[in-house]
Amino acid sequence: MRSGASRQVARATQRARRGAVKLPRALEQRFAEKIKSRWDLRVHGNPKLGTTGTQKAVHCRGQRCQIPHRERSRGKLAGCTVFITGASRGIGKAIALKAAKDGANIVIAAKTTQRHPKLLGTIYTAAEEIEAAGGMALPCVVDVRDEQQINSAVEKAVEKFGGIDILVNNASAISLTNTLDTPTKRVDLMMNVNTRGTYLTSKACIPFLKKSKVGHILNLSPPLNLNPLWFKQHCAYTIAKYGMSMCVLGMAEEFRGEIAVNALWPRTAIHTAAMDMLGGSGIESQCRKVDIIADAAYSIFKRPKSFTGNFIIDENILKEEGIKNFDVYAITPGHPLLPDFFLDEYPDAVMEEKEPKDSVPEVKEEKLQLQEESQLQKQPQQREQPQLQEQPQLQGQPQQQEQPQQREQPQQREQPQLQEQPQQRPRPRQQPQPLVQSMLPQKPHFGAVEETFRIVKDSLSDEVVRATQAIYQFELSGEDGGTWFLDLKSRGGKVGHGEPSERADVVMSMATDDFVKMFSGKLKPTMAFMSGKLKIKGNIALAIKLEKLMTQMNSRL
Repeated sequence: MRSGASRQVARATQRARRGAVKLPRALEQRFAEKIKSRWDLRVHGNPKLGTTGTQKAVHCRGQRCQIPHRERSRGKLAGCTVFITGASRGIGKAIALKAAKDGANIVIAAKTTQRHPKLLGTIYTAAEEIEAAGGMALPCVVDVRDEQQINSAVEKAVEKFGGIDILVNNASAISLTNTLDTPTKRVDLMMNVNTRGTYLTSKACIPFLKKSKVGHILNLSPPLNLNPLWFKQHCAYTIAKYGMSMCVLGMAEEFRGEIAVNALWPRTAIHTAAMDMLGGSGIESQCRKVDIIADAAYSIFKRPKSFTGNFIIDENILKEEGIKNFDVYAITPGHPLLPDFFLDEYPDAVMEEKEPKDSVPEVKEEKLQLQEESQLQKQPQQREQPQLQEQPQLQGQPQQQEQPQQREQPQQREQPQLQEQPQQRPRPRQQPQPLVQSMLPQKPHFGAVEETFRIVKDSLSDEVVRATQAIYQFELSGEDGGTWFLDLKSRGGKVGHGEPSERADVVMSMATDDFVKMFSGKLKPTMAFMSGKLKIKGNIALAIKLEKLMTQMNSRL
């Protein structure tokens, strides 16, 4: 018969597993201890009852695993031992569960042993899920910054499973801040977790990986793209992340023929707890599920050791596997997806970064961009001609750039503009056509920026304010620029020219033209940030929240 306290723990434990309730602090400790003691019994047995542990597995090198209480799953990774850092949640756990379905042994090398108020999962709850999926689990408390903890976990894995076949370096730290806004403590964290942690874990596992027929290291890190735009906004993070990629480059060559060493990176944002913390509520609709990384990793593990030194994009390798419908991986099928960092495969951001400051704003069709560049090289005097088709993007263009066009205007096909040419001269009384009017310089504070803020003001509501709870300050350069603010803390919301009455949570700096395009949906905030057109200081999560408001206003702008 259970005591009242035991029954209370049991009921709370069941509800906590279902995510139905957050455990009180007093019970949370008992919950963690209960799960840990259960694993101790499984591994070591119960001396009082004379039983032995059921987790004594045999490695996959030709010997059969003995599991008395159930039949082991059989797949390509059956019996293989996979050592995964950061496997208590997110991408690491997804890879673990994928391998567990084949009957693999999973070493969960992560820090979390007790429930976190914002981050679900511990090494023990992950171990239970892995067992339920058909694998065997060894939860180990590992902070990859601590070499002793890494070595201890490797020793336990070899003792328990007989060796290590696959290493997944997944643990990572991120801070998307520029050089002056990144504290030294944060720099050390990223360098020690991302680069140093990957190096030390690989070093500890390599002697055993060399003995394995599978022998594979997989780092969750990007291709080594030296485009400066990936350094200018978050230099420390890029250096730390590229350190993981350089481990791939060096170790793949160093251990060629013995161990396959590759990197895997997603084409789009992946929905994880870290993404929720960075992007806030609602960001998941722009992300894919962790399953796409797990499937891509599984595809890499099936390759021979000769498949090494590759920087793989998840979508590309899955296409090689014959997958064509990627909507199955989307959190919200059909919704636009956020591109991930470090990839130049989204030309809008890259092309915009390479454009001169006085060039034409973005054109949606790539062919038109190429035609425009060709015209700029052959006929400099007609450099503004493509803008005649992009009426909303011409706000604030300097008048002096139009003078060459006035001389060449009779050669163009746009007859209405030929009739309106006198409006460019000192007789502005005659009513111009809207297209020509958009080409004239606007008076300060009475142009596109003020009109944008007017529409923003009309779109505000108490519901928007409650959902956002932030004050934004915009430092706009160029004509009709200056300092503007958007107060989404005050009742009903406020907008205006100048600094807000309270300190801003987020300060955004950009050109007026880019500001108007961003609020009208012609320039994605993510692309603006990646390409360096948008600089952000303050709370990144609140900055991403603003994107929802922009989406609501796109139809009106």
